[in-house]
Amino acid sequence: MASVVKIGIIKAGCMGSLPLLEFLIDERADREDVDVIVCGTGAKLDLKQCETITKLMIAQNPQFVVLIGPAQQAPGPKRARKLLVDAGLPTLVISDGPARKLIKDFETAGVGYLVIDADAMIGARREFLDPIEMILFNSDMLKILAITGVLQLITNELDQLIQAVKQHATLKLPQILVTKEQALEASSLTNPYAKAKAMAAYEIAKRAATINSQGCFRVTEWQQYITLVASGHELIRDAARMADDAREIDKAKDQVKRFPHYPSGIVGRKEKLIEKPSKENQEK
Repeated sequence: MASVVKIGIIKAGCMGSLPLLEFLIDERADREDVDVIVCGTGAKLDLKQCETITKLMIAQNPQFVVLIGPAQQAPGPKRARKLLVDAGLPTLVISDGPARKLIKDFETAGVGYLVIDADAMIGARREFLDPIEMILFNSDMLKILAITGVLQLITNELDQLIQAVKQHATLKLPQILVTKEQALEASSLTNPYAKAKAMAAYEIAKRAATINSQGCFRVTEWQQYITLVASGHELIRDAARMADDAREIDKAKDQVKRFPHYPSGIVGRKEKLIEKPSKENQEK
């Protein structure tokens, strides 16, 4: 068997694209060319938690590391990045809109990045957010990121890094500020109305991120911020339904494209429901 690529994933806190990240690499748990190691801080991303899990990851000696989570400007994620860079590990940061402010820092450190504006901040106010609301928000957020193409774009970039390691090539870490156009291209949606709905869902999620940020950090009057974060969650709910409509349009015409991984890491391609994936045409 060909050499196995060891991939490290550090999860610091939570955001929409974080919970199922490792499953984008190996969705059927049958890939033989990768070994994915996951460490997480849980809900918190304090300095101690981030330092501890990063040292644990470094000890595993992965061939590259994905550091995913919000608040990359906070001491915890900042320390994690420094430890990884000092250890000489190629590092890709996946984060939300506020990470735009750190682009120069990422580039100076030689760290790759995928910054996703539509990965909206949750409405984390105690008067509003309970465990159930948290789950509902993140399930809607996952649907938006999946159907609009954001998660497929991440998958494509990770696959390219894996192939580069397998071919003993120099790793070219992506440096991408994800736009709605880039996401939509990766989504492989076909129908123009489906594309329009997906684009609208992406834009709604971006707006919800701004509203939730205002409600969490800028507005201090509790009755006002409850309404703000509740409205942000309602936007995400509607965006998820719109994204779902987009996929249903393509399903109705039997045009949903799928890109399953084979055990060797080859990416198949299919469009019709009743057909086998082709290994020959790996265009994504």
